[in-house]
Amino acid sequence: QVQLMESGGGLVQPGGSLTLSCAASGSIFSINRMGWYRQAPGKERELVAVVTSGGGTNYADSVKGRFTISRDNAKNTVYLHVNSLKPEDTAVYYCNAHIVVDTTTLRSYNYWGQGTQVTVSS
Repeated sequence: QVQLMESGGGLVQPGGSLTLSCAASGSIFSINRMGWYRQAPGKERELVAVVTSGGGTNYADSVKGRFTISRDNAKNTVYLHVNSLKPEDTAVYYCNAHIVVDTTTLRSYNYWGQGTQVTVSS
């Protein structure tokens, strides 16, 4: 059983900052790609940022220069440092990870966290 536990969301004023964390736990052999997605009310879930096991990163154009994704492989944890927040960043942020649990096939499975709310408002 694998779980992703997110933390760090909250209410912040425009221009403010937050750090979101997501820790994976359970029967984990290895973790490939980890990332963050978000879903605003009435909109589809969208990619925010991803980081590979080797540290390569990719960001949505809307967050480039403001958000930074990082991971601590020893702790099976991924972080999203969000700066210069805008009202349009308001959404539920979901952690995602591609995790290998089967040491025989080494196939990775897609896991999601429960989501953490980020609200940007004055």
